[in-house]
Amino acid sequence: MTTSPEVGSRRLTRPMGLHFEEFEIGDSVTSSTRTITETDIVNFAALSGDWNLIHTDAEYSKNHPFGQRVAHGLLILSIASGLAVRLGFLEETTLAFRSVEWKMQRPVIIGDTIHIRVTVEETKAMARLGGGLVNFKVEVLNQKNESCQRGNWEMLVKGIEKS
Repeated sequence: MTTSPEVGSRRLTRPMGLHFEEFEIGDSVTSSTRTITETDIVNFAALSGDWNLIHTDAEYSKNHPFGQRVAHGLLILSIASGLAVRLGFLEETTLAFRSVEWKMQRPVIIGDTIHIRVTVEETKAMARLGGGLVNFKVEVLNQKNESCQRGNWEMLVKGIEKS
């Protein structure tokens, strides 16, 4: 396939994530959405072994304060992690997921559509480790833009290689 000069140099390639030096405090991005299904909850219960009735028994849950089954909090955190990866800025540059501080504020129920908002809160160079720490504020929002979960993720991110 040939490309004419006016088309430019852009090619269909797999994107590379951002290096430590490319993160700026205050930068923010919002993910695509994801609807939570009964299948998600059942699969997570099987994977985790958490068959708590509030997640898996519709009749029991009718008498619970939420009035229906709710997704596991850790399921939503896991989906949030996947939504973050889909954004691409962590692709091939993440060295380690160092820590998570997390709060579950509002239930996520079957049929809710969630997305995440990620904001760079802090950076700290760590040259001896080949990059630096990036602290991200992450918020899970539902279809009403209500905050369901939120917290901070600390990632060790690769720096730009010096030549």
